[in-house]
Amino acid sequence: MAKKKTVKYVCQACGYESPKWLGKCPNCGGWNQMEEEKEASLALKHQPRANFTGQTAEAVPIQDIHIENIPRIETDMGEVNHVLGGGIVPGSLILIGGDPGIGKSTLLLQVSAQINNKGLLVLYVTGEESSNQIKLRAERLGVKGNDFYIYPETDIDSISQTIQKLKPELVVIDSIQTMLKADNDSAAGSVSQVRETTQEFMRIAKSNNIAIFLVGHVTKEGAIAGPRMLEHMVDTVLYFEGDRHHSFRILRAVKNRFGSTNEIGVFDMVEGGLKEVTNPSEMFLEERLAGASGSAVVASMEGTRPILAEIQCLITPTVFGTARRTASGLDYNRVSLIMAVLEKRAGLLLQNQDAYFKSTGGVKLDEPAIDLAIATSIASSYWDTETSPRECFIGEIGLTGEIRRVNRIEQRVNEAEKLGFKKIYVPKNNLTGWKHPEGIELIGVSTVSETLRKVFPKKA
Repeated sequence: MAKKKTVKYVCQACGYESPKWLGKCPNCGGWNQMEEEKEASLALKHQPRANFTGQTAEAVPIQDIHIENIPRIETDMGEVNHVLGGGIVPGSLILIGGDPGIGKSTLLLQVSAQINNKGLLVLYVTGEESSNQIKLRAERLGVKGNDFYIYPETDIDSISQTIQKLKPELVVIDSIQTMLKADNDSAAGSVSQVRETTQEFMRIAKSNNIAIFLVGHVTKEGAIAGPRMLEHMVDTVLYFEGDRHHSFRILRAVKNRFGSTNEIGVFDMVEGGLKEVTNPSEMFLEERLAGASGSAVVASMEGTRPILAEIQCLITPTVFGTARRTASGLDYNRVSLIMAVLEKRAGLLLQNQDAYFKSTGGVKLDEPAIDLAIATSIASSYWDTETSPRECFIGEIGLTGEIRRVNRIEQRVNEAEKLGFKKIYVPKNNLTGWKHPEGIELIGVSTVSETLRKVFPKKA
């Protein structure tokens, strides 16, 4: 006889399980995150499981496995194709998260319409909006189609039956936190519901070779809500980022089994929907003020794409006993470390100075190659001396003040050369082993103090 369902308490932030209610989760430290859920019966747990095709899996020698080259489904947005690694892979499960109102549904509605215009059947499942609301947004975006189906439903069994009936090539689930499995007594959005519904959509995608997009809510910390294993279950994880006060949006891939990670696509939110930005570097630098101090340009790598961005710094004398440090778009610990190196190795007295940092355009820079640009912007603001508008800075700074080599130096330099930069400061060890482009001066530097002497000869 099957054991009856028992009650347990599950942390809605990390998935930690406890037989009794706890005010604070001992795993993640979150307060008031434990909610009551009913555990499935012991008989259901020990049922034999089949693979995605519905058959029992067997061990196969690797030489007997034949790979099928399945063409990707390309959208009309080159930025989306770039982030996904060349297009949508049939049978893949893609999770996209972002802040409320950032444009996730708008992006997926546009992508769905573009796929439908190629003659493919699309099913848009909405658990948060009615069909009329989707239709109003579609008319605003100019979305039309013959085999474009809107299905307002949250029951996973009904959705599965509809997919089997229509046999679409693309399915959008908006959102995964609203989906419900009938034999699970937990509330929608709980850890067990999100886990089981995602597992069901994975089975549907793999067994029917259907590409499925899952829209995921995010927490106040910016991570996708639900158990962390949700990101491990899917094939691709995308984050849609942006500032509500700006029209630019960034689609970032943090996991991709079919392409490079950390790729980004840049979009502009206009009245008619999202419009792709084909040259992000030019966009990030278009409002740079000539003759201003505290500014430096860096060629940063976002996945396989080089992007030129401006780093700004403002150094002012502090009016309190402890100097203030703030950073927007940059890692706070990184800028603090570079300030310490400049004070120790380059003789800049920064301990009594407030420092404010910002990466313009809303882009987040977190790779080591931006160190030299940060140091140059600090020195520029400290001495109130401008840098040349045609200079670019690339390099990682060590704790002893050395400039260390960076990867993909050729792509970075070529991107700077395309936008008209004439002088680039690079690590000295990066000068050999590749062909330098004509019409641009490469200056190899070994230490941060040497860099400052060359950039500010009258100050350093």
